[in-house]
Amino acid sequence: MSSPTEELTTVETAKKLGLLPEEFEKIKQILGRTPNFTELSIYSVMWSEHCSYKNSITWLKTLPKEGPHMLAKAGEENAGLVAIGDGLACAFKIESHNHPSAIEPYQGAATGVGGINRDIFTMGARPIAQLNSLRFGNPKLAKTQWLMRGVVKGIGDYGNAFGVPTVGGEVFFDDSFNVNILVNAMSVGLVKAGETVSAISYGAGNPVYIVGSSTGKDGIHGATFASGDLHEDSHEDLPSVQVGDPFMEKLLLEATLEIIKTGAVVGMQDMGAAGIICSTSEMSAKGRHGMNIWLDKVPTRQANMKGWEILLSESQERMLVVVKKGQEAEVEKIFEKWDLNCTQIGEVIEGERLHFYMNGEELADVPAESLVLGGGAPVYEREYREPGYMAQNRAFSISRVPEPADLKAVMLHLASHPNIASKRWVYTQYDSMVGTINMSSNRPSDAAIVDVRGTKKALALSVDCNSRYVYSDPEQGCAIAVAEAARNIVCSGGEPSAVTNCLNFGNPYNPEVYWQFVHAIKGMSKACIKFETPVTGGNVSFYNQSKNEQGEVPVFPTPTIGMVGIVPDKKNQMTLDFKNEGDILFMLGASQEDINASEYLYSYCGVKNSPAPYFNLDEEFKVQELVKSLIRENLIESAHDVSDGGLFISLLESAMAGNLGFRIDSDEDFRKDAFLFGEAQGRVIVSVSPEKLDAFVELVASGDVDFTNLGEVGGNALVIDEAEYGSVEFFREHYEQAIGNLMSHEA
Repeated sequence: MSSPTEELTTVETAKKLGLLPEEFEKIKQILGRTPNFTELSIYSVMWSEHCSYKNSITWLKTLPKEGPHMLAKAGEENAGLVAIGDGLACAFKIESHNHPSAIEPYQGAATGVGGINRDIFTMGARPIAQLNSLRFGNPKLAKTQWLMRGVVKGIGDYGNAFGVPTVGGEVFFDDSFNVNILVNAMSVGLVKAGETVSAISYGAGNPVYIVGSSTGKDGIHGATFASGDLHEDSHEDLPSVQVGDPFMEKLLLEATLEIIKTGAVVGMQDMGAAGIICSTSEMSAKGRHGMNIWLDKVPTRQANMKGWEILLSESQERMLVVVKKGQEAEVEKIFEKWDLNCTQIGEVIEGERLHFYMNGEELADVPAESLVLGGGAPVYEREYREPGYMAQNRAFSISRVPEPADLKAVMLHLASHPNIASKRWVYTQYDSMVGTINMSSNRPSDAAIVDVRGTKKALALSVDCNSRYVYSDPEQGCAIAVAEAARNIVCSGGEPSAVTNCLNFGNPYNPEVYWQFVHAIKGMSKACIKFETPVTGGNVSFYNQSKNEQGEVPVFPTPTIGMVGIVPDKKNQMTLDFKNEGDILFMLGASQEDINASEYLYSYCGVKNSPAPYFNLDEEFKVQELVKSLIRENLIESAHDVSDGGLFISLLESAMAGNLGFRIDSDEDFRKDAFLFGEAQGRVIVSVSPEKLDAFVELVASGDVDFTNLGEVGGNALVIDEAEYGSVEFFREHYEQAIGNLMSHEA
């Protein structure tokens, strides 16, 4: 947008910038006058959904924030922070970069990775691991394949060059994501307890520096862009997509961690969404001080940038640093060594107002507190009502689905379905071993395991959400996402610690979408309380939908759960691969006559409306506690949860990982499709050596958990009820090559 004249600063201009009429009036009340264009732009980005959470904060405040390891509560810092013992803390966060990735997938995904890593190292933590959660449309579509290629290459190129391993993630496909894909990136870092830095500003006279890259016109009004719908002309918003430089970020990481050690830093914040205005306002509001900022001193990479463009630019690899007066030379010397910009652009002042100048002219004068979440930013409670499709979901009955005549056809369909098949095509483009701390590349487990060097501990990391479950029942589906993240960590030998979330939904002004959001929050709360995994923060991403001749089409609601767990002793790391011929297979947790929302029901049977799968939170918790005990007592050889694809896929994945087949018997009390392909929750498959069978049975029988002897490990075939369905290698070929075969055709 070209800079309009002062006379055009009207309600209409405010509307074009995404502000509601009542918000324009509120701005006039705050300032005591009509805002100029720069001030209007400031409020536009800071009061956008992306920055202010104005339509979500009321419900976010209901999430549990207390836990045994918490060091920083939600919203207090750039990222969550939990104590892991041995004088160390773990900083972690997940965020979305959905709209930029849907328009320019390579840079959109790359800058999402860069931004989330900066949130970690601005706190003084060194990033050690990355994960991601991706949603794409129909993988047979040329556009989906183009988007997927760009996103995966963007994540891989940035992460690989930055030097942090991508250790885990998930990829899910559904037609609801054909236009609006979801790209959620998570970063995890370590810091010595007590050596963190806060995003705060105080101390009148302290200098304010911008460090890192020069500022360009990329990303201007990006926060506003992220707070609206995608449409057929969205490609024209390309200036709202930032451009990343991972090599610059690597230098910025090292320089940042070095200046923290000098003790010269008062506060520091990443310049992400909304750029300079966001960092200056949030740091100032937190420290109850103001700033004078001279925008003409900001290093730029384009000539003749206007003051409002510099102020709102979302150029990457930049930080705002408040330095203790008198230690400027020490800080500047470090950035000079790393060949990075380190320019004083302002100073801290008494009071709580922000003054922005360009060539001696004051462009804006605004109170910091009025701009920020928890301060003067608007807070709304939106109307919500149950979507009409929920009645169809509840009306589903398994009796209306005929049992399959050909079980092997179902098995092959599931093993080669993109939602279940190997994501090798994706993860081979990521460097999972840089830094050599990834402990799960060659020892597959349900969660990613990352070494904490110098201790006997490891971190267990997981990102989880089945979008179809949440669509089927938002409260149950989101509770399942939390439970599955915890189950993955427990099955890997870890103890769940805390959660970060990325809440991806449609338009919050749509009452049916907002109902999904509200009930997902309720489900998350009850599950997080049960597992003692408080929510440390995260990201809300609304407006994930597209427009067509039928109107607005929201994506499947996707409240992605990123969970961190602690493996107290690395020797207790548990893997999912079958180990030995003759080991006995047990299922912990009960089978159910249930195929609800399963991949089998949805894609093989073509039934799109059903409730979420069977889920009982108390039963789930008991199963997880039992698995912890079995691992602690060294009574099992492998553990793998039952999730997408049901019991059959869980057994197949363990068989392929261990190059060993299995022989099991089904339960005649249940339909074969429900027993093999149903996705009822709260179940874990474990293998037990015959020598430990008595001790295993004694421990399991003493608890209050259903368990079933399924059969045993052995051979190279998959045998069910004495019928052979193929070899491990036969299924591996279909499982490993499915996505690669799809993507091998040039789109």
